[in-house]
Amino acid sequence: MNFEPELCQVDDALDIIVGKWKPIILLYLLKNGTMRFSELKRSIPDITQKMLTKHLRELEEEYIIDRVVYPQVPPKVEYSITDYGRTLEPILVSMHEWGLKHQQYKQQKQMEKASTAE
Repeated sequence: MNFEPELCQVDDALDIIVGKWKPIILLYLLKNGTMRFSELKRSIPDITQKMLTKHLRELEEEYIIDRVVYPQVPPKVEYSITDYGRTLEPILVSMHEWGLKHQQYKQQKQMEKASTAE
């Protein structure tokens, strides 16, 4: 690792992608391509409409996703990940894989702790 800790930009990166729902939104858009608001809402049933709107706006402001509004009644809005946003894919995949390994590691440590306590 060749960087200076005082110049670290990890916080800036995390500000963009951290949130309970942002990684999930990004993964759906990476997997499915363009999606309408209602499709995203159906795909993530536990998210509120307000929170989905908030996260989509934040990701749009950071140029991670594109939002296209079609002038029709009822309104049609589609979201897609930008080419720039696609650069997050390896990061999200790595974080997912690390999360899986971490859960396995924790389970192993808890089992070891339980067996030594007996």
